[in-house]
Amino acid sequence: MKVLTVILNWRTPEMTLQSAEAALREMDGIEGAITIVDNDSGDGSEEAMRNGVAARGWPETRVRVLQSGRNGGYGAGNNFGVRAGLPGGERPDLVYILNSDAFPDPGSVRALVDYLARTPEAAFAGSYIHGPDGEPHTSIFRFPSVASEFEGSARLGPVTRLLSHKTVPVLTAVDSGPVDWLMGSSLMMRQDVIDQIGLFDEGFFLYFEETDLCLRAARAGFQTHFVRESSVTHIGSASTGMKDWKRVPDYWYDSRLRYFAKNHGAAAAAAATAAHLTGGLIHRLRFRLTGRPPEDPPGFLSRMVVHHVKSAVGPSSRPQ
Repeated sequence: MKVLTVILNWRTPEMTLQSAEAALREMDGIEGAITIVDNDSGDGSEEAMRNGVAARGWPETRVRVLQSGRNGGYGAGNNFGVRAGLPGGERPDLVYILNSDAFPDPGSVRALVDYLARTPEAAFAGSYIHGPDGEPHTSIFRFPSVASEFEGSARLGPVTRLLSHKTVPVLTAVDSGPVDWLMGSSLMMRQDVIDQIGLFDEGFFLYFEETDLCLRAARAGFQTHFVRESSVTHIGSASTGMKDWKRVPDYWYDSRLRYFAKNHGAAAAAAATAAHLTGGLIHRLRFRLTGRPPEDPPGFLSRMVVHHVKSAVGPSSRPQ
């Protein structure tokens, strides 16, 4: 099978080259190529990566750098790389989306290829994700729902136990098999399937795009599988800075609302926001009684409500 690996760069050129180096090592013996897409970083990333590829002696038939020309977000940047196909215009059998801060461990890419080869019911296959310290990252999830919005914002033991079958994060599985959706940092997809259901929805600037893609696949009768034998080291939030957010960016609210409205309708989106608000107020009341500050960034709930109301009366602006 021919594999096209796409790595999207946003102002992390050295890390992206390290990711490409790990991917290239793991693609030894596998037909295909790696496409690095610079998502209009505007900081010299493209030149730095082209120089880095040349310095390492990687042939363009195996590793190439492309410029998207605009920062349309995570989905748009990856779509640009997928649409470009393999060098020479060939069509791949499999597309492997790899984050620029993710580094395939030995045997990881081959494990995904082999799994899809022997598991025809699997359309997408994703890796076991862990940090540089070896600690597992949460990478397996259920599809979000109104109930999960309440549970996730309340963060209260009895509520979580009652709605345990609705919680979005799933404890890392021991065995490979079907799941709802997977973190997109290491996700391999059949080209035939994305030809049928479409690529990432570019209406999502960042976040929820892989959730939406896996849901579209599921509704079309395709499965997403977790592959425990494929292991990838992931730093996480290297480009977005999510770990240090003091204020949740507008595009997160945009993506969350788009996911619910697009896939479940306006009424369900409103119910999801109401459920999140109710759970969040319970969380704040409990923490106030214990003298601790809430775990959300300041103004999180009020901004969610304001954003929802504004989105209901007109289109929101999205930063580039």
